[in-house]
Amino acid sequence: MKRKYIYPMLIIIVTIGFYYFEGYIDNKVDFSSEKANNTSEYSFYYLPTSTTGAIIVHDFYALSYSEKHEQAEWVAYELKKEHLSKNEFKRPFFEEDRKVKSLSADWRNYKNSGFDRGHLCPAGDRRFTYEAFEETFFTSNVAPQNHEFNSGIWNRLEQKVRYWAKIYDGVYIVTGGVLVDDLSTIGYEHISIPKHFYKIILDNTGAKPKIIAFLIPHKDVKTPLKEFVVSVDKIEKLTGIDFFETLDDKIENQLESSSTVEEWKF
Repeated sequence: MKRKYIYPMLIIIVTIGFYYFEGYIDNKVDFSSEKANNTSEYSFYYLPTSTTGAIIVHDFYALSYSEKHEQAEWVAYELKKEHLSKNEFKRPFFEEDRKVKSLSADWRNYKNSGFDRGHLCPAGDRRFTYEAFEETFFTSNVAPQNHEFNSGIWNRLEQKVRYWAKIYDGVYIVTGGVLVDDLSTIGYEHISIPKHFYKIILDNTGAKPKIIAFLIPHKDVKTPLKEFVVSVDKIEKLTGIDFFETLDDKIENQLESSSTVEEWKF
């Protein structure tokens, strides 16, 4: 090969290598170490297990991506009192998540599908900076949601979580759809439509940690939120995910078996 072609080829190879390194390095993070679990000021110490091995860490939330279902099996993030903001930002376009090796689903799958692109980490929880707000518009952070569900009970639950973040000065949230076989799909990439969505909230700011978990059918329901409180154990059985394996076993077993609402202000 002539020398004049060698240098351009080297530049191309190095550029491609850098792209893959930068885009996919988070898939190889060892989450067993304390350093890895504190990759940003927004604590990811309580990351659940992943059934897919595709854990992605963004600056303001983390997720485990399911290529089979073309969405996250869980999204985890911390919502502190100081994160709560009423900043109004222009909504960005949805984008594929290039940290997902296969890329997350194209937003066009949702077009004319009859379903909303339902946020898992809500944009409303990330209004403290535009960068944090914009990051919630990766398609890895959305799932197909019936509009009445999305704007109804799911929105009510998101508002309740913000209320708890304010009065308890910070909570940790894990949320997603229950992804099982034989779900209906939308789009040319066959994005699964969950029949249930869950949200688990941990308050570990006091002397005694507490957990509350919700499992809500994916439909328009007017029932009070309390009616959908379940144990974390029940959601673990449905999903195959261990949500709080880093907690002391005794504390974990006690918290995850409980479905009480008494310690939470409604």
